[in-house]
Amino acid sequence: MAHSHEHDAHGHETDPACAVAHGEAEEAAAERTLVAVFASPVADHLLRYASDLGYRAILVEPDPERFHEAAAAAVGVHVVTEPPADLDATADVVLTDHDRPELGPVLRDLLAGKARWIGVMGSPRHTAPHLTALAELGVPDEDIARVHRPIGLNIGSRTPPEIAVSTLAGLLADRNNRPGGFTF
Repeated sequence: MAHSHEHDAHGHETDPACAVAHGEAEEAAAERTLVAVFASPVADHLLRYASDLGYRAILVEPDPERFHEAAAAAVGVHVVTEPPADLDATADVVLTDHDRPELGPVLRDLLAGKARWIGVMGSPRHTAPHLTALAELGVPDEDIARVHRPIGLNIGSRTPPEIAVSTLAGLLADRNNRPGGFTF
């Protein structure tokens, strides 16, 4: 079986991973959106890092009082009160607070759309409150099953920046059909 290898201008075989390490690789122009739902310290870090990774960053904050605070503090992030209607298969959605009263209705609306991936932060040791909230709203079980929880890679995250890194690493692994971790 023949293998395809890339070569540089001098005929030397190149490795795409090495090109990235040496700063010689072009940035991918992937169309992708990260939607963080509910203003929180984790959402702040998620959206900041997501922008660095080439995501279009959107914060959804349905509470009017929190919306105004979030909009005033947000830099380079589009802040809205409800999930945009144009979310498609390029969108990953992370709900950053599983205790908010708006959790069920926001998730129901997101599940009716075409987002590629939807997840809710929360400890796997506790009951997932979105299950009851969605069932009470009449959301079908197969739609409820689309919601990921827990989310992110299991790296022992404890702080908002660590949780954001874990979450984004998990999303990138999922997008690239990889398991995450150190298995190649």
